[in-house]
Amino acid sequence: MRRLGVVGLVSLDRVDGGIPRLGGAPVYAARTVRLLGQPATFATKLADEDRPRLSALGLPIVAGHAPATIEFRIENNGDRRRMAIEALGEPFGEEEARGWLTQALADADWVHAGALTRADFPSETLAILARGRMLSLDGQALVRRASVGDLVLDTEYDPAVLAHVGLLKLARDELDALGLELTESSLSTLGIREIAVTLGRAGAVVYADGLAEHVPTIPLDGVDPTGAGDSWVTAYIAYRRRRHSPVSAARLANGAMGALLAGR
Repeated sequence: MRRLGVVGLVSLDRVDGGIPRLGGAPVYAARTVRLLGQPATFATKLADEDRPRLSALGLPIVAGHAPATIEFRIENNGDRRRMAIEALGEPFGEEEARGWLTQALADADWVHAGALTRADFPSETLAILARGRMLSLDGQALVRRASVGDLVLDTEYDPAVLAHVGLLKLARDELDALGLELTESSLSTLGIREIAVTLGRAGAVVYADGLAEHVPTIPLDGVDPTGAGDSWVTAYIAYRRRRHSPVSAARLANGAMGALLAGR
């Protein structure tokens, strides 16, 4: 059976001064597909001392070794949030992509690379992950500088990372950092045939076949948005794999997000 695959670093997130908890694309994606009942496979790497935390979640995630787990401090203030990197993780190298990652993702027909910073997925690694399948990339791989301290967004990414990407997921702040607008002419400059831009309470904009369309959602109050982007794009890809159009997949992903956030 072919599956959706998600690969990315697991993070330790201290949200609003609370106890550090595991986050990152594989964690939130695994919870999302459990809700949707979709076949999926997940791959990550983290420090050995954090493996018990991951095992305790009971999620089917293949985990490789890393010398350190990336750590974030996140402070929410209404619709505004402040983030800082407190410790860096280790990128997914070309050798890993040819080795245990290829094995872990062998039956995946879509793979989402859930980057937390620009360093996570070098272009050579993405080229390997894209072989024989559709590759999706989180826009954090373009704009997030991999450095300890307050999170910095800039545009100093390697254009080669987009060469094998079929779907790019962007958040609004990443779109702004890239100097782009929510128009066909602006989004087309990235050279990606399908782009999904999440807008929080305003829903999403999907760009495909040269057209951009806004897909609104029902906003929720008083919810922690941490991991919402990872959950949304996972649901979106799950519905795209079911042959839904980009607009239909975005509507359904909005609904799945409502269920997930309300349940949280």
